[in-house]
Amino acid sequence: MAAQRKAHIVWDWNGTLFHDIDAVLAATNASFAELGLAPITLERYRELYCVPVLRFYERLLGRLPSDAEWLVMDEIFHRHYWERASAAALAPGAAELLTRRRAAGLTQSLCSLAPHEHLLPIVRTHGIERHFLRVDGRRGPSDVGKAEQMVSHLTSLGSIPADQVVVIGDALDDAEAARHAGARAVLYTGGSHSRASLERAGVPVVDTLAEAVETAEALVA
Repeated sequence: MAAQRKAHIVWDWNGTLFHDIDAVLAATNASFAELGLAPITLERYRELYCVPVLRFYERLLGRLPSDAEWLVMDEIFHRHYWERASAAALAPGAAELLTRRRAAGLTQSLCSLAPHEHLLPIVRTHGIERHFLRVDGRRGPSDVGKAEQMVSHLTSLGSIPADQVVVIGDALDDAEAARHAGARAVLYTGGSHSRASLERAGVPVVDTLAEAVETAEALVA
């Protein structure tokens, strides 16, 4: 009998391992106040949010921002976000899940659209870097999606077959990136999207990270 295959999990960061949705919403509304836009609720944010983030602003404004407007919007949001991010914590159960998987000899990595120069210090602050084979943040412009980044991330991992990889994230672009790279995906409702919007991706949707890991293992077994 063939040995049961084990999943390699590629974790998303913001809204998945890192429970920062409150910081994100507060930063969004603080930046909106500077831009003369009305504040939005968490429900409205989850309804409209998408990646690339430029499209999120298009949904809010009814038009694409100009290049000059986008640079200002992006700078203001990130200034407010990083002021608040230090107060955010890991998602419930995240540290324990990562520890157990590594102790069991199972592999995992981290791929995020957070700027790499900010991602590494905050991952290290939370004491979880050792659990990952690789940590990759965004090294290019902030208005790009995740699909090409995921391909590069999996290529850098080396010999792990894409059909043994499961991406766990909180956004539709996580499922799209996984599909683009030949991997599977499980989406988690604790972050930037509503359950209804996540279900449009056609992949499993779960309410806890423990369920996400269990589902990921079942997908590749």
